[in-house]
Amino acid sequence: LCCECGQAHPLLDNHLYNFQDEVDDELICHICLQPLLQPMDTPCGHTYCFKCLENFMQEYSFCPMDRKKLSFQQCHKSSLLVRNLLDKLVVLCPFKAECQQTMQRCELEAHLQNRCPGFKKYKSELQRKKNSISRGKEDPPARGETNTPKDPEVPSGGSSLVAESSGAAVVSLGTAEPGLVNPAFEETEEGESLVHNGTITSLVAETTTIEIHREDPEEELGMRIVGGKDTPLGNIVVQEVLRDSVIAADGRIAPGDHILEVNGVNISSVTHCQAVSFLRHPGPVLHLLVLQEKGFSSRSSQQDPSSTNREVIHVTLVKRDRSEPLGIKLIRKTDEAGIFILDLLEGGLAAKNGKLSRNDRVLSINGQDLRQGTPEAAAQIIQTTESRVNFVILRQPGVQLGEPMEDGSTSNSSSSSNGGSPVPHRRRPDQNHYRRKSNYQKKTVAIKKEPKESLGITIGGGRDNKNKLPIYVTSVQPIGCLFRDGRIKRGDVLLSINGIDLTHLNYYEAVSALKSNAASHSVTLKALEILSLNSPEPSLDIREQGFSWSPLWITWLGLPSYLHFCQDVVLSKGNLESWGFSIVGGFEESKGNQPFFIKTIVPGTPAFRDRKLKCGDEIVAVNGVPAIGMSNSELIPMLKEQRNRVTLTVVSWPGSLV
Repeated sequence: LCCECGQAHPLLDNHLYNFQDEVDDELICHICLQPLLQPMDTPCGHTYCFKCLENFMQEYSFCPMDRKKLSFQQCHKSSLLVRNLLDKLVVLCPFKAECQQTMQRCELEAHLQNRCPGFKKYKSELQRKKNSISRGKEDPPARGETNTPKDPEVPSGGSSLVAESSGAAVVSLGTAEPGLVNPAFEETEEGESLVHNGTITSLVAETTTIEIHREDPEEELGMRIVGGKDTPLGNIVVQEVLRDSVIAADGRIAPGDHILEVNGVNISSVTHCQAVSFLRHPGPVLHLLVLQEKGFSSRSSQQDPSSTNREVIHVTLVKRDRSEPLGIKLIRKTDEAGIFILDLLEGGLAAKNGKLSRNDRVLSINGQDLRQGTPEAAAQIIQTTESRVNFVILRQPGVQLGEPMEDGSTSNSSSSSNGGSPVPHRRRPDQNHYRRKSNYQKKTVAIKKEPKESLGITIGGGRDNKNKLPIYVTSVQPIGCLFRDGRIKRGDVLLSINGIDLTHLNYYEAVSALKSNAASHSVTLKALEILSLNSPEPSLDIREQGFSWSPLWITWLGLPSYLHFCQDVVLSKGNLESWGFSIVGGFEESKGNQPFFIKTIVPGTPAFRDRKLKCGDEIVAVNGVPAIGMSNSELIPMLKEQRNRVTLTVVSWPGSLV
């Protein structure tokens, strides 16, 4: 909690106060809709909070109210009279349970530091927690006492993986990312992987252990994440690193990085909410195992290492037809020759068989030696096999097999590349996809109020926001008619007020509409309320002290389509380049329709240079053709056919802040 106002807010944001009485509208900032803090006057006669105006001017060059041209250097402090009037506003102590005192706003900090029993209790608990963390660091539990499973596919810190540039290896085999458009792959006219200067082009990725230090154990890290096992993305992926944050100051984590472990806990197979909870857990030191893509490189083959103390296993998979994917993702390591299994697609043929495992090294397929081979070669063998695929693999002792999955229809979540049989037409069932974990309910709230009584809410979003979000409630203040009424809650998406549509307005237009209609004797609000279904998951409305509130990424995914803001992203590339992004999702027999998401963007590629696409963006259409209802075996060829230019229609939702 902030030591000046006693409330939780980001370090760079304004302090929060609970005012005893309604504050005159002339003393309200029209950016944050709260009483002014460090008021600044503009040459055009408007007044805003210093921080609100400073943040606004970093993105825009006009006054928020009248849109006249403006620079921050032209603004100046408000008069001493105005500042004194604001400082004398009466506020309530935020620790209502232990302290019912009121005081002038300028006196609150001294009250908290010297007289407030509630803040004193809070500081004692915080110190006790810090001492507990320090003791835990000095005397860590023995390794054998932990019950946290460690997946064998996670390499030790500092090792490298090289994902081969093979459309066949990834697309035809099937992947943990159904329908991956391998960013390192381009086909020639003959359907072969491109070879540059006699060497195979490879996508290099490294796993690195990163230690993050925080002076304040509860300070937010300052990054946005997407993904989770309850979404097609699967892994937890960094979407954005916020400026001036702990992560930005460290400088080693970048958008597109995959977070595999947090303080020794494997989060590569947890839900989105669980991952947010792990990353928001307070502590002075945070250990992250991160997978980072480094772009393309060319590598020659390396010497075959000793296979001492390893087990050789024979596995046969039977395809129903030549084009059926196996559901395997193959990689190449930088420190060991050959091909390794990185992941098995849930529901895929290999996962159902249950005999292959992550980190297995492939020695041969159908009798062809692959000890010095590449994923391209493996893919070609599998692709041309009509039915039985015989693997000989090398396994480290102690590696556990995944449990065999019950038989069912094989997921068609990967495309066949050159020579594959055509995709059969099928009727798609009308069923819900993974978004069912959150639900929305429309509600209409009609209330009577005094003309000068405020609504008492703060809002976020707006179609001028970089993510083009709908207007949503960020807080309901303990003053105002909506707090008294109790039906509008934090996180509600506002649709209209007194018949005025809010869904297409920018932030400042929405503020203006709310303020003008708040002057009425009666107000009718239409909103969408988030309903958390009964489940063992943490609530989507995570309320952890020290973190600014905004809806989790996963909650946006369930919004009805009329609230989506679609934008076109046009990518151009040369004949020998790949687009540089991978996709997951699409129609599957077992899961129904799922959206397509961008999972990775590779450094140095057209998608990376364009900088408009982000990990977690949803692909709605390709060159105007809707993607809804397509399997990835239909969408991937469409993307590959676009030789030099493609238009992607995407919806971009902000990742969850941790």
